Amino acid sequence: MGILDLFSLKGKNALITGSGQGLGAGMAIAFAQAGANVTLHNYDKVLDSTVEEVEKTGVRYITRSGDVCDEAIRKMLVDDTVKEFGSIDILVNNAGTIKRAPAAEHSEEFWNTVINTNLNSVWFLSQYAGRLMLKQGHGKIINTASLLAFQGGILVPGYAAAKGGVAQLTKALANEWADKGINVNAIAPGYMATDNTAALRADAARSAAILARIPMGRWGLPSDLAGAAVFLASEASNYVQGHVLVVDGGWLCR
Repeated sequence: MGILDLFSLKGKNALITGSGQGLGAGMAIAFAQAGANVTLHNYDKVLDSTVEEVEKTGVRYITRSGDVCDEAIRKMLVDDTVKEFGSIDILVNNAGTIKRAPAAEHSEEFWNTVINTNLNSVWFLSQYAGRLMLKQGHGKIINTASLLAFQGGILVPGYAAAKGGVAQLTKALANEWADKGINVNAIAPGYMATDNTAALRADAARSAAILARIPMGRWGLPSDLAGAAVFLASEASNYVQGHVLVVDGGWLCR
């Protein structure tokens, strides 16, 4: 098998949560381009533009919606992937949210919403899909972490805590499942141009300060995660375990 063949996802079946738009859509489209069948998921509706890009590749796909905090939705996403495609070979835990408020004013509702969405759902989806992967003897789990797995951020204590937890959960699962054919890794995106950062990009002073620290001098795009995601989902990364791969335009270098 040649090196480029190792990056192929042909014949693989992937579930990517939060893939109706934004970063998740970028990863789902990349998987489809690499040959994987994909389950597209969004809290409400998968954008038509995402579906159109996946359709162009000719792979099989399904779309589903719902809150990943709901156990029934989590099981439906995994079960429907297996029912439609025959297996779940790749799970990307990407669905997430963010709530901004000073720590002293950060409500219990904000905290619980972010922890449940960004951390608890990652754990429960990984556990449920992981059981199936253990039975089949192989699988790839990719979690979306963040720069705030390494830094504390400002006004987002729940988000920082959740993403730090995602990084540690990634390592914990890799420790248990690495010798059972399952790779568990994470991608930590830098400052990306998505709905979650709309408030930051709209703040001229804050946006300028962020861009000044990024050596590449621009906000990241969903397509910037394509190569990293395909690598971690493919056989090319078979000896990579428990790693948090930073894709940040150089932010952490500064």
